[in-house]
Amino acid sequence: MASRSAELSTMRASRRSSVQLWRRIQEVSLGYLLLAPALILLLVFEVFPIFYGLYISACDWRLSCVQFIGIDNYIRAFTEPDMWRSLLVTATYSAIAVPVQLGLGLLLAYLLFQKIRGQQLFRVLFFMPYITSTVASAAIWSFLYNQDKGLINSILTQFGFPALRWLSEKTGVWQMLVQPLGIELPGWATGPSLAMIALIIYTTWVFVGYDIAIFLAGLGNIPGELYDAAKVDGASGWTLFRNITLPLLSPTTFFLLVLTVIGTFKAFNHIWVMTQGGPVDATTTTSIYIFKQLFQYNRYGYSAALSFILFAVILVLTIAQNRFAGRRVVYD
Repeated sequence: MASRSAELSTMRASRRSSVQLWRRIQEVSLGYLLLAPALILLLVFEVFPIFYGLYISACDWRLSCVQFIGIDNYIRAFTEPDMWRSLLVTATYSAIAVPVQLGLGLLLAYLLFQKIRGQQLFRVLFFMPYITSTVASAAIWSFLYNQDKGLINSILTQFGFPALRWLSEKTGVWQMLVQPLGIELPGWATGPSLAMIALIIYTTWVFVGYDIAIFLAGLGNIPGELYDAAKVDGASGWTLFRNITLPLLSPTTFFLLVLTVIGTFKAFNHIWVMTQGGPVDATTTTSIYIFKQLFQYNRYGYSAALSFILFAVILVLTIAQNRFAGRRVVYD
């Protein structure tokens, strides 16, 4: 009887284990079934284009792969002065736009976080450019920058300043400042072109509203008790901002830093609408350079290789930011 009872217990345990295993298989199968549409879309529209683009970059491509040439397109890119020039223009654009955009966004967010009249209205007004069509707003700004009929030059001339060729001036801004004095600066010291500065002004106008919204969310997460305790100890103004606001806002700042650097290196729409990479190559960023190689010169494989180089540059920059800037982030 004892052996029979043990046998029955073993059979019941085995049956329960089989039922649990079957239920587990059903749950997993159902999970993958529900994920299948999203996975299919991801594979078709994300993963497949990446690997297909990599294949194109390794070919002499003319509607199809005429000849498989391996890394020749990459070697050509790294030996092409125009590619390096476009990367330098992109880095210059990013190096100026990122601190200006984030600095202004933080300042305005800190002011809007205070109890001021019309707070909600100002928040909406600052955010509106971000949700406006980039192509439409860039076209309007191109007209505002117009040398002869633009509103900006009209205002400048009213105050006695000369009209500027905002989007067609390739001369560096530092050279323009010292030119009336008869000083000629060396090429490396002339500064970014006026056309580049005009693009940065537009970029700041568009994206500062998004930065303000994210900074406001970060400011709202800082406990008010910390400020109250610091005020009891006699802290105020800049001391509160430096020792409480900035450290506790560092996760938000770091997030926006990574996002803004990526965005500036990928920037295309407004640059193409406003300057098409000109004057000469003063605003030819890497994205513009890739676009020209593809649609103007029909260099499909070469433009694909350039796209992967740009991707690698952005990836390296993101990793570097996570490695170095990420260490200064305060999460507690």
